[in-house]
Amino acid sequence: MKSAIYARISTNNKGQDVDLQLRDLREYCKQRGYEIVHEYVDKGISGSKSSRPQLNRLMEHAASHKFETIIVWKLDRFGRSVRHLVNAIAELESYGVSFVSLKDSIDLSTPQGRLMFQIIAAMAEFERALICERVKAGMANARAKGRQLGRPSLGINPEDVARLKACGSSWNAISEALSCSPATAKRTYGCVVENRAL
Repeated sequence: MKSAIYARISTNNKGQDVDLQLRDLREYCKQRGYEIVHEYVDKGISGSKSSRPQLNRLMEHAASHKFETIIVWKLDRFGRSVRHLVNAIAELESYGVSFVSLKDSIDLSTPQGRLMFQIIAAMAEFERALICERVKAGMANARAKGRQLGRPSLGINPEDVARLKACGSSWNAISEALSCSPATAKRTYGCVVENRAL
């Protein structure tokens, strides 16, 4: 089976050594007779970073079907969050690429591994629902205390913008007359047009 291995360390100078991960991953592939077609290694890159050069490259190559499975040392080396992990694994699954996390004993080519992935996905969905509920509760509490939510009022009369525009004034002239930016004038005019269309 053609395989790719991915390893990552957050820092280069605090005793972290990517060779530990690579050694275990190579040994795993050797024991199973997997052919390693490429090794992707991100060094000195935090797991919270949305862009990791080698991980990005790995995902591009997965889409091109350059290998059949990806093996990582641990889930936290691969995913920056549960949501990212679930989305990335679902993307790999759509390419027909299986996923193995060595130290977490997760192999998505097996029924047990797929079950574990479903549990992880369910936990991610639960986490999203909890965050959503907390945000809604926070907004309701702020409203109850009389706080204004959303963008502050633009402070200009939409009808004034419409009247000046109808007279042929430029956006710069309108913004000067109403002491606002041209973008604010345009946005306000767009709201007037939209309301009149309703």
